[in-house]
Amino acid sequence: MLKSTLTPIFSAFPAKPSYPKLLSRAISCTLTSAPPTVQQNASHNIFATPQLPPTSAYIHLPFCRKRCHYCDFPIVALGSSSTQTDDDDPRISNYIQLLCREINASKVNFKSHPPLETVFFGGGTPSLVPPRLVSSVLDLLRAKFGVSSDAEISMEMDPGTFDAKKMEELVELGVNRVSLGVQAFQEDLLMACGRAHGVNEVYEAIEIVGSCGVENWSLDLISSLPHQTPQMWEESLRLTIEAQPKHVSVYDLQVEQGTKFGTLYTPGELPLPSDVQSADLYRMASRMLSDAGYNHYEISSYSQEGFECKHNFTYWKNKPFYAFGLGSASYVRGMRFSRPKKMRGYINFVQNLENGTVGYTGNSDIDTGELALDVVMLSLRTARGLDLKSFQGAFGNSVVGSLCEAYKPFVESRHVLCLNEHRRVVTADEYNTMLLNGDDIGRGLAYIRLSDPDGFLLSNELISVAFSVITP
Repeated sequence: MLKSTLTPIFSAFPAKPSYPKLLSRAISCTLTSAPPTVQQNASHNIFATPQLPPTSAYIHLPFCRKRCHYCDFPIVALGSSSTQTDDDDPRISNYIQLLCREINASKVNFKSHPPLETVFFGGGTPSLVPPRLVSSVLDLLRAKFGVSSDAEISMEMDPGTFDAKKMEELVELGVNRVSLGVQAFQEDLLMACGRAHGVNEVYEAIEIVGSCGVENWSLDLISSLPHQTPQMWEESLRLTIEAQPKHVSVYDLQVEQGTKFGTLYTPGELPLPSDVQSADLYRMASRMLSDAGYNHYEISSYSQEGFECKHNFTYWKNKPFYAFGLGSASYVRGMRFSRPKKMRGYINFVQNLENGTVGYTGNSDIDTGELALDVVMLSLRTARGLDLKSFQGAFGNSVVGSLCEAYKPFVESRHVLCLNEHRRVVTADEYNTMLLNGDDIGRGLAYIRLSDPDGFLLSNELISVAFSVITP
């Protein structure tokens, strides 16, 4: 589980990042003996109405061997001695029982419900959970919601936490996509991060994934680590490419308060890289992975053709989704709801859910400005960009005109690219002429996207520009 300074709209999100806490409007659920129904004036999407039933589910499995030095996610550290052979840890089995109680007690409230198309087991280190317990969760999801026969079922897995037998059992259960948390190919960097695995275990894990026939797998890396040199980063990228994963996720280290790194280091100061150096590492990743045939389809995500993460598109398209487990956040009927991050609070939440003393429903009173900002932020993190015609149809010519005017200097600097309906990039002169003519914007422009890599690197500022236009 990682956080990316290059993804300004999420402090964390399922499937790298691994559980959602979207924007500043996510609800923190602190339950009392008689908690009220929680409502949220949250955004829904012009492309996917929140009243539709979700077809994705995120499952938080919080167990790790130990806490990494950069991690502030809700986890349960089992101890460094925990291995892939542990099958009777009561902390795991008791949690799975609690998780299943939450799923059972959750009200669907839809007249009809299509089967789930994506399921993502995030954490934590889900590969520490015995397959028989993973099976119990999947069986319950199939019984309650249905799971499509061709659903993408993903699991985060760390080197050293699974062997071939466990991998084969997970594949038999339906797991068909693996997100492998490698982070670095240098022993010193892994130790400095507090990772529980070494480089030898990385190669063993890659071999196991391949030998068990898992074609759709992703490899995760972290840049801007303490003492990480450009040469180290280049080596990690080269070895990643040689391993031939179908997908690569590249995250820039974010130093969080309350973590070990937060007490040791200050962002931008040695031994951490400067902002300029971090940007250079990002550019290197974009260049090397693109040259190797990976499509940079989202700020932190690269894939070979046809292997984009379907589950993550649920978030990027602002579609509704279920989430279950400690610290997870769902988005159902236009409302975002976060579960407690502490185990005692989560236990109380499940008990209250079963007793009917806590509930969550959507709110039809949508704030148009917040909705528009959500759509812009979510769209601009992808290579496809913002669909201007749909956006204009939902929010009007005035908002689109103001946004295009505000982005004018960034179009000229080529941090922002404007495309016509054939996805041809419109020149700055053509763009300026459209702005002068006003009505030509809707006819001549179809998409706005950020350039790769420099526009993505400037995403924080560009999102702020959109914010000042939409909610002045």
